[in-house]
Amino acid sequence: MKNCFLSSLFIFLFLVGCTSLQQKGENQFAAGEYQLAIGTFSKVLTDNPDDSDANYFVAESYRLSNRIEDALPYYDKLLEEEGSFENYMKKAKSLHDQGEYEEAAAAYQQAKEHTTSDSLLALADMGAENMAKIEEITDYWPYHELQNYELLNTSGIDYAPVVSEDFLYFTSSRRASGMYPATGQGYTKLFRARANGVKVDVQNVQPLPEFQNEENLNQGAITISPDGNTIIYARGNSLSKKDLPEVNLFISYFRGAGFTDPIWMPVNEDETYWNSTPAFSIDGEELYFASNRPGGYGGIDLYKATKLANGDFGNAKNLGPEINTPGNEMFPRPMGEQLYFASDGHPGFGKLDLFVAEAKDGNTNITNLGKNINSISDDFGIFFTNFPKEGFLTSNREGGVGDDDIYYFQDNTPKPKVVNVFLNVNTLQKTAQGETVLPSARVALYDSTKQTVGGDFSNEQGRLRFKLEPNADFTLIASKNGYFTKSIPYSTVGKTPAQEDLIQDVTNVTLDTTIVLDKLELEKAIVLENIYYDLDKADIRPDAAVELDKLVKILQDNPEIKIELSSHTDSRASDEYNRDLSQRRAQSAVDYIISQGIAEDRLVAKGYGEDQPVIENAQTEEEHQRNRRTEFKVIEIEE
Repeated sequence: MKNCFLSSLFIFLFLVGCTSLQQKGENQFAAGEYQLAIGTFSKVLTDNPDDSDANYFVAESYRLSNRIEDALPYYDKLLEEEGSFENYMKKAKSLHDQGEYEEAAAAYQQAKEHTTSDSLLALADMGAENMAKIEEITDYWPYHELQNYELLNTSGIDYAPVVSEDFLYFTSSRRASGMYPATGQGYTKLFRARANGVKVDVQNVQPLPEFQNEENLNQGAITISPDGNTIIYARGNSLSKKDLPEVNLFISYFRGAGFTDPIWMPVNEDETYWNSTPAFSIDGEELYFASNRPGGYGGIDLYKATKLANGDFGNAKNLGPEINTPGNEMFPRPMGEQLYFASDGHPGFGKLDLFVAEAKDGNTNITNLGKNINSISDDFGIFFTNFPKEGFLTSNREGGVGDDDIYYFQDNTPKPKVVNVFLNVNTLQKTAQGETVLPSARVALYDSTKQTVGGDFSNEQGRLRFKLEPNADFTLIASKNGYFTKSIPYSTVGKTPAQEDLIQDVTNVTLDTTIVLDKLELEKAIVLENIYYDLDKADIRPDAAVELDKLVKILQDNPEIKIELSSHTDSRASDEYNRDLSQRRAQSAVDYIISQGIAEDRLVAKGYGEDQPVIENAQTEEEHQRNRRTEFKVIEIEE
């Protein structure tokens, strides 16, 4: 009888103890003390691993304290008892955050079997589609490299770096005076250290000097206006019932000798809304931030508020469904036409990834920054010290120093191998003996935009050298008193090795070209070769137009000359007929040249018929052909 009473008493005390432990854990969970709740319910699960309430609260505590990857075994326990859409969706998110993308996609499909709601089915489909899109993600900056700032980070929390006036400001749990019961980490405060770009004076980190860090609550992400006179930061998570119930934005202004005490911002709208991760626009006229206020598209959305006349910010507007998702978007970083932000709702590797939103062709394109920036862990809080080549971000990826760590990134794009192109130019002249050296000729070099990029005189050997850009187009113009000026195109396109074929850091390529100048003499006839007309016709044929274009070029290069263009026939028709035909042909040629932009007063058409044969008494067809010719001669040179 006594033994039975003792057994009954033990069972009663055990049940009372379990009930008390359960209630304690639920109270901790309701208060947001998730780390404490995990510890309490873990004791319940030690005695009863199948306790559904304990498994639920541990899973949710991990999820709500941003450790959903640790919640998977507890969701599995719940699903063993009863499948539900909500728990399958949370299981899928947990698998996603561990990089198990195929298993996550399968869990999303299983979730669909437990609902008939169109909106919930669409949510599961979006999750599965995001898993399929992960393979398509490429690196936005292929040569950016990320490094943990080990000397700056601690074993606790370090995150949300921003730079202002040669100081790095950031949030950290170092020197914490209490523990935040939701995460088991110390409360966070604001710190700063001198910085030059991404080089930080890690030996002299100091608490924020502008105003006092508060104890037993979290000071969160900070932003500083471009002029350095306004500080906005997130503050919350106090356990005091007299304090605000949620994380809100506070603002401090520089007034004369120092900064004012921070005050609650009206842009929060309601003290029960979560508002955090603020960032100024480049001009300081807009404030971007994250909020869970009603009317959004998911858990946390991004908003933008405009600066009011009194210096405050208001008229907050949701950034819309192109940027915001059913998941969470936070840590905005506006950079002119681009907005960088963190999200777990767009296709990503797991948890928060960094993205960029860009307006193109009337649409907003969202791009994941890629695996050289993002990981399966949280990646967020990007800040540029030299946009877009250098800056900081935060990550809690594996291999860090503590929990959230500060990383720096730099653009390590390999320097292209150098190709030097040298063009050797030879200047020659036409003489009775052929082509001979023409010294002291002026050669000017122009690029494709007609800008002068070089010029010099040829030496006594008629040589000079230019250094040219590879894969570019140029024009060379050679001139000398007493000679026709001549311009010729020159291109280095295709004349140098491709970058991938280069072996040495510097490769020199030498090319050659020759410019031959004709003497400029008054009344000296110059035959235009290959100017042909159809029998008894004066129309300019296409092949003749090609040759006349060369004369057009001479006239363009030598704007100071006027010419006579003459046409000659052979003697196998009457004098009158030949003279009329040659005049019509000469005029036809002149008309063509005028049509190409040459002024009419620079041209004279003259038909000589058969009066000026090259060969008197021509007999053969070859001799007649030499007499049938088109010539030009310079008849005037303007000074």
